[in-house]
Amino acid sequence: MAAAPKLELIDVHKSYGDKRVLNGLSLAVEEHEIVCLIGPSGCGKSTLLRCTDLLDPIESGEIRLDGDNIADSGTDTNAVRRRIGIVFQSFNLFPHMSVMDNVTLGARRAQGRNRREAEDQARELLARFGLADKADAYPNKISGGQNQRAAIVRALMSEPEILLLDEVTSALDPELVGEVLGVIRELASRGLTMVLATHEMGFARDVASTVSFLHEGQVLESGPPNELFGSPQHERTQQFLRRVTEAGRL
Repeated sequence: MAAAPKLELIDVHKSYGDKRVLNGLSLAVEEHEIVCLIGPSGCGKSTLLRCTDLLDPIESGEIRLDGDNIADSGTDTNAVRRRIGIVFQSFNLFPHMSVMDNVTLGARRAQGRNRREAEDQARELLARFGLADKADAYPNKISGGQNQRAAIVRALMSEPEILLLDEVTSALDPELVGEVLGVIRELASRGLTMVLATHEMGFARDVASTVSFLHEGQVLESGPPNELFGSPQHERTQQFLRRVTEAGRL
């Protein structure tokens, strides 16, 4: 019997007021897979990620982690969030705290780890991503790219099984995008399962195992990058990629 996908969304529906954002969306992510979500603004990419991390409740459908439906009302959300990390386009670092305090806060408060243990792990991660000398700095004293790398370190502190990344380069100056994409490439090379919402089509083509095109709250088409970018089957996917290419982004 085949093992269940690491993460699976099945017929997920989600609305905000009268606006239907996810409309029967289904998506499967295998362990160690990197799935890039692409599509026009408002297609549901960010909502998919927020629902997966249980930040926003779904109205119907299932979200399965290793076969267990984590969308059930009795789910321990903190336990799920230790297994699924999320990084947003806005860094969400506390401005009055140092980088070290920002990245260790969750480990100390939510997981009850002692400060020394948390800081030892944080120093290793900060060094791994080129931030060893920024541990005592405050967010307003480092660059946007460094802030985003610190936000990724914070998410990695719980040693998540899956990392969700929501347009993590969209708030950065173009010259800083490369350094954050380099961090994601490094994580991909280590086999971390990731789901990324991105407008960086070239990056999606290079790093993804699967690219999923979202339209009106559904996954309209999925496939390996060379297939989806090279010979998309759906007319709406073709139209989207044609516009992306004309804009010089692919």
